[in-house]
Amino acid sequence: MKRREFLQQSAAGAALVGLGSLSLQSFVPAQRKITILHTNDVHSHIDPFGPEDGRNANKGGVARRASLVESIRKENPNTLLLDAGDIFQGTPYFNYYGGELEFKLMSMLKYDLATIGNHDFDNGIEGLYKQLPHAKFEFVSANYDFSNTIMDTHVKPYKTFLKEGVKIGVFGLGIELDGLVLKQQYKETKYLDPIEIAQDMSRILKEEEKCDLIICLSHIGYYYKSSPDKVSDLNLARATKDIDLIIGGHTHTFLPKPTIEKNVVGENVLVNQVGCYGLYLGKIDFYFNRDKTKTAKGTTIMV
Repeated sequence: MKRREFLQQSAAGAALVGLGSLSLQSFVPAQRKITILHTNDVHSHIDPFGPEDGRNANKGGVARRASLVESIRKENPNTLLLDAGDIFQGTPYFNYYGGELEFKLMSMLKYDLATIGNHDFDNGIEGLYKQLPHAKFEFVSANYDFSNTIMDTHVKPYKTFLKEGVKIGVFGLGIELDGLVLKQQYKETKYLDPIEIAQDMSRILKEEEKCDLIICLSHIGYYYKSSPDKVSDLNLARATKDIDLIIGGHTHTFLPKPTIEKNVVGENVLVNQVGCYGLYLGKIDFYFNRDKTKTAKGTTIMV
């Protein structure tokens, strides 16, 4: 399988990104390596694009992604595979199977966790609930209150993982559904302020769960130039602390490498998003030293 790594050919692009109070560094001795793989806005694209599909011709597809994920896991078993929402809608596969095929294939790829996007309500909250038995992975969303819906107890605010002694906490955030999704589709789902929830989640994961790595799985959008104050991944990074990585979705933003943003206390936060339709796979490697200080290196890989 042919693939290209879209890594900026510069010293900054190839360098390790220091987190916390550290800065860009050319080399840090790695003791333990944690790899985070991620997708977003796949929108039911199961097959590769066809030979007549312009710049995307013959690219993408679940089979190629599966092969790529398998090879990376062989290189580093300490790998998580995450999805930032909008799994559904976009091809006849969703129209015909209603999401069953998407969840089954993601389960075959052994996704570890996903959050929920606005298009995942396209068959209504009942349609989403109906497909849950086909998902062998869990869902997180901290700012969707499902307590008065059939999704109650089926979505957690966060989940933790332990990989070679490194504790990883992942929480989810979703976009405001009003105006994007008909009320009858999401029923009594309540939208809570993502910034406030993220502040609470990062505190819980850092202070109570004692996580070494904190990831936000977001479907709120990378940034809105026409509405710079609108809740977005960049504004989330700036308004919070203790989050190491924000994996985004919704805006279909293609980033060749993660954006480095400063949080509210001046520490580095990585923000990444890999376009849409399963054309790309995000890959972030975190390196932990014996004292738990960490650095990171990110790339986007064409599938």
